[in-house]
Amino acid sequence: MSLSIKLSVVLPAKNEAATVGIVVAAIKALHSTAQIIVVNDGSNDNTADIATQAGADVITHPYSKGNGAAIKSGARAATGDVIVFMDADGQHNPEDIADLLAELEQGYDLVVGARQAGSQANLGRGMANGFYNKLATYMTGHQVGDLTSGFRAVRAEKFREFLYLLPNGFSYPTTSTMAFFRAGYSVKYVPIHAAPREGKSHIKPLKDGMRFLLIIFKIGTLYSPLKLFTPAAALFFLMGIGWYGYTFTVMNRFTNMSALMLTSGFMLFMMGLISEQITALMYKNEK
Repeated sequence: MSLSIKLSVVLPAKNEAATVGIVVAAIKALHSTAQIIVVNDGSNDNTADIATQAGADVITHPYSKGNGAAIKSGARAATGDVIVFMDADGQHNPEDIADLLAELEQGYDLVVGARQAGSQANLGRGMANGFYNKLATYMTGHQVGDLTSGFRAVRAEKFREFLYLLPNGFSYPTTSTMAFFRAGYSVKYVPIHAAPREGKSHIKPLKDGMRFLLIIFKIGTLYSPLKLFTPAAALFFLMGIGWYGYTFTVMNRFTNMSALMLTSGFMLFMMGLISEQITALMYKNEK
């Protein structure tokens, strides 16, 4: 990293007393001049004390607000030109920060650490993330290596443009990545290996499964809603035409089901158009 660039590293942490001190110390050893911010998101252990002793600046939420809220608090407090976001649970290797920064210096605005095979928490998560990556690739027209990775380096000024879009929950990586693509900024993926996390995961499969399902719709609405709505509208329209052809041939009549499917196709397409205009307004001030 160029000596003229100020670096801030933000680590959201909830009950990470076992690892946060180790992670902060490793970052300080590699990037001694970096500002390290640990956002203590309502922990009920001594995460904050250990982070402070390790030399980090600590922001404490009085109660748990969510991973995205912690990211926003850290981004607002960061003083660096570049912000690196990473987990405090030991999954992300501080040595990989240099690789992200090297790509950022090549002119990219967002560099994401893409987890390689064997780095996913379990088979189900790996399959879900693979699906998200393929959908995001289709929506953006660019190869998306890891849509949900929380290990990323970004130009601070540009990241703050999208703080109002970020949710307080777990899907901030998806939202920020799609926002950067939509705004025309340059995004790069760097392969990394994520170690198994230490301690208990904060992901609840049943509850957060529904949240991850909503990511699919966020991908579409944040980038190009028509790419999501048009195929669905075409499907309903073709089904309506096909059913009408069948009923006209067999019964010589136009049925209510045909009308329902044709109307549904038309309404979905119109909803896509309206969503496209709303999405455009969200980015009207971006260059």
